[in-house]
Amino acid sequence: MTASTMAGNPAETGQGYDDDVIRFLVAATMFWGVVGMLAGLVIALQLAYPLLNLDLPWTTFGRLRPVHTSGVIFAFGGNALLATSFYVVQRTCRARLWGGNLAWFVAWGYQTFIVLAASGYVFGITQAKEYAEPEWYTDLWLTVVWVAYLAVFVGTLVRRREPHIYVANWFYLAFIITIAMLHIINNLAVPVSFTGAKSYSAFAGVQDALTQWWYGHNAVGFFLTAGFLGMMYYFIPKQAQRPVYSYRLSIMHFWSLIFIYIWAGPHHLHYTALPDWAQTLGMTFSIMLWMPSWGGMINGLMTLSGAWDKLRTDPILRILVVSVAFYGMATFEGPLMSIKAVNGLSHYTDWTIGHVHSGALGWVGFVTFGAVYYLVPRLWGQPRLYSLKLVNIHFWVATIGIVLYITAMWISGILQGLMWRAYDTLGFLQYSFVETVEAMHPFYVIRALGGGLYLIGAIIMVYNLIQTVRGRQRVEAPIGAPTAAVAAA
Repeated sequence: MTASTMAGNPAETGQGYDDDVIRFLVAATMFWGVVGMLAGLVIALQLAYPLLNLDLPWTTFGRLRPVHTSGVIFAFGGNALLATSFYVVQRTCRARLWGGNLAWFVAWGYQTFIVLAASGYVFGITQAKEYAEPEWYTDLWLTVVWVAYLAVFVGTLVRRREPHIYVANWFYLAFIITIAMLHIINNLAVPVSFTGAKSYSAFAGVQDALTQWWYGHNAVGFFLTAGFLGMMYYFIPKQAQRPVYSYRLSIMHFWSLIFIYIWAGPHHLHYTALPDWAQTLGMTFSIMLWMPSWGGMINGLMTLSGAWDKLRTDPILRILVVSVAFYGMATFEGPLMSIKAVNGLSHYTDWTIGHVHSGALGWVGFVTFGAVYYLVPRLWGQPRLYSLKLVNIHFWVATIGIVLYITAMWISGILQGLMWRAYDTLGFLQYSFVETVEAMHPFYVIRALGGGLYLIGAIIMVYNLIQTVRGRQRVEAPIGAPTAAVAAA
């Protein structure tokens, strides 16, 4: 399929396509999204008000933090990637999902993985790494599910009736294959017993740290970037009803991104026992990432050429376009923070938390929201969403929440970095650690407020989608239309 066909073909109807599994995955996306965001709000409040860490081990920050991160990344984001990839690959290949009920195995198997992982986090059954990976039995189950996912996706590509493989499918395929490689290598472990949960990692010391951040940064690069770029390259052209701005640029974006990203992980280990050459290599490739990342951002934004006026009246398109803007901002900030001089100030501070959430809330969250808003009416055979006004409210509430969140974390992070490196005239540290924590309190309150607004926006979206599925249609004036008073004047 060429870029010029993306505005109108192939048919959006579900006739001949396996859409039941996609409906299930869309519902799972929103369910786990609300659960993961609620867990995030709870731990944000725990940081602002430590007494909320109740005297119960499974409700403390240390147990709930991986529930939040895995909930929003792998449960919310993962289900979104499964749903959209199954939708996009069928439409762009004009072929039904390969494998019959294998797609249902992937869908239910992935939900089982989420439950196994979350229960392990709550009860403290993890490998105790940076990302608090689940224990060996959960990792093994996910490997089986992921291989089935790869088989469904590749099998559908093979049986396609379109000679051309649309670029979104290249990004999805890179995401699926690379995540499989990352997951298997990072989670190589030897179980103590096949009847127990405990295992020992195959790596130790600095080798374990390097493997962990090779995995961690490329989970960002391929799970949270490449996969969601597949969404961008399909849903922005479809919602804007415009062809991709430059199909050639999208191919250059793909190949340069997947080659460079895989080398960038060592920048998380500046000023550690990792050899200096490896730290510098990670920093160099991180800086090189500016070019393909911004090439993709420009391609996404310029797809609106000739259709910029739609931003006034189409809040779904507005969400999608703002997501690309956040992608550009996060992919500028990341390479900046990889530079050793900057990293010396930013690392281990809340600046990193602000950076991560500008990408997670602004890029991943918004592009997912836009894709789900696009999908639900079509999957459930409705003429339109229940209310575009509620989409508009969701957009503004969530955007204000993002701005409050990331600005609070930027300020607190830089303040932390400066306080930690401040010395008095005698050469002693000027501030104790407790004093730096105390200085963070107002910013942690603002962060919780921002996260709460983002969660409220997601709940508004869930209500809108439920009403849409039920066939309700809210009567409302078009967004951007002049009011009666203005029209009269």
